[in-house]
Amino acid sequence: MSHDAHELAAALLPDGSELTVRLADLADAEVALELMHAAFRARPVVGEAPEALGDDLASVRARIAHGTGYLAFIDGVPAGLVMAARQLGAMRLGRVGVLPRFREQGIASFLVGVVLEHLAASGEEHVHLLARKEFPQILAWWAKHGFAPDDEEGNCIVMARSLPVAVEVPDADAMRALGERLAGVLRAGDLIIASGDLGAGKTTLTQGIGAGLGVVGPVISPTFVLSRVHPAQGDGPALVHVDAYRLGSFAELEDIDLEESLDTAVTLVEWGAGVAEGLAPGRLEIDIRRGIDPEDETRWVFLTPIGPRWSRTALAEAAQAVPGVRAPASRAGRTPKTPEETP
Repeated sequence: MSHDAHELAAALLPDGSELTVRLADLADAEVALELMHAAFRARPVVGEAPEALGDDLASVRARIAHGTGYLAFIDGVPAGLVMAARQLGAMRLGRVGVLPRFREQGIASFLVGVVLEHLAASGEEHVHLLARKEFPQILAWWAKHGFAPDDEEGNCIVMARSLPVAVEVPDADAMRALGERLAGVLRAGDLIIASGDLGAGKTTLTQGIGAGLGVVGPVISPTFVLSRVHPAQGDGPALVHVDAYRLGSFAELEDIDLEESLDTAVTLVEWGAGVAEGLAPGRLEIDIRRGIDPEDETRWVFLTPIGPRWSRTALAEAAQAVPGVRAPASRAGRTPKTPEETP
């Protein structure tokens, strides 16, 4: 896959085409405007026309200049966009759209995921957006992506969520040290879902967690046995290490009988996204990302706490205490460049 300096992420779609996401600059304003108008014209007409249809080239340039624009391409063809700008102490997303012919391929989810990770890696802690009340299906879509109703503005619901704790990890030793430090905030009954490409560092992180918990080792990937139980050597919880790579559904995961140990152990499921969420209402999601450059061993680790059990502050403090691990400077509370700017 080729990439340029503004490229943030790339993936291959099932049909073999390449999906890329990159930052927009002022030279992209015309492309962004065409995308915006085409995507919003294709939406059902309910009530007032979308504000996006009133944007012109000057307003789009202003949005890019004073905020951040993200563009998605399929084999180099513009396919979708998201605009973001600071408002009320947090980043507000807007003008989120995908061209009709590229819908139903997961492009919007991929694009929004990249945007959230980029904002987290830039030091942002919270994000919100406006979703019109007349479109319950759009409200439900954002809810599936971690957003919850927070307020109302006119005919819109303000949907908000916290962003993941993001840290940059330079090598495998630092990844193990990160796992060991995270073990200090874990307790019996915790569920961890770890995601990332092959070789990203999921098992390395788990080894550190096992060391921090003081369980019987060695901790290795349970690819062929699906799960391994590592008993505690002291008074702490055991570690149940699961590999869901070959599992296609929650029903298959249930066959392993994890429920028997869920309350008394720390359960970590590699490749568990989309499969293991039903094990518990709360969880810690850990996503490990490689950079675009294949020669770079640095990893970005995103820690997303789900549910009241977890403290974002405690996770951030644990991660940032690891030598060599770098966290972005927090942007929370900074004065916006243009307070009136709304995506």
